[in-house]
Amino acid sequence: MLDTIIQASEITLTAFLLCTGVSLVLGVLTALLSQFREKSSQSFAIALAMLPAVVQLIIMLVNGNIGAGVAVAGAFGLVRFRSASGTAREISLIFLAMAIGLATGMGYAAAAVLFFAIMAAFLLLLQALRFGAGAENVRSLKITIGESQDYDGLFDDLFRQYTASAELEHVKTSNMGTLYELEYRVVLRDEHRLKAFLDELRCRNGNLNIVCGRPVTREAL
Repeated sequence: MLDTIIQASEITLTAFLLCTGVSLVLGVLTALLSQFREKSSQSFAIALAMLPAVVQLIIMLVNGNIGAGVAVAGAFGLVRFRSASGTAREISLIFLAMAIGLATGMGYAAAAVLFFAIMAAFLLLLQALRFGAGAENVRSLKITIGESQDYDGLFDDLFRQYTASAELEHVKTSNMGTLYELEYRVVLRDEHRLKAFLDELRCRNGNLNIVCGRPVTREAL
């Protein structure tokens, strides 16, 4: 079942069309997988849909020389990231599309379908389990205070009341040194009490700027 449909070095028209069809179908499914619960650009989706067929043809043209095929296919795969970093998830899907193209290029169409099904199910399972997502109530909190205020212990009572934990990560001066910008990583006890928390912080910092949001994920490779 998982044997190659390409015999020796001869590639028949039937084998070529079958492998190309499998590559295109799995490429489209990979593109759809990339858009599941994630924001993805149209150009990236089109690139994913085309990549398996492109890699497949490269492998067929190098007549089974896998080393040369991988080198050339890798160059194609990295073109998407020449000017902007891709996320770890996008790069993983690029490699999935390349693996599909490698399999179909050697005639292992059934293996490519089976591998895609396994990896797609695995990815969807990890997303359903929120694997590696971290706590829901984690927030990045930036508070501006005047230079006359001592930030050490200034908000400790409020943190004890509204957060499960609070850690000061950065302190920065601004406005020619007349203001301090404090950045905390906090875990809220109850996200529905966020407004009350911010209101009390505003009373404590003289109604200066406060920014609260989800922390930025540094996942680009």
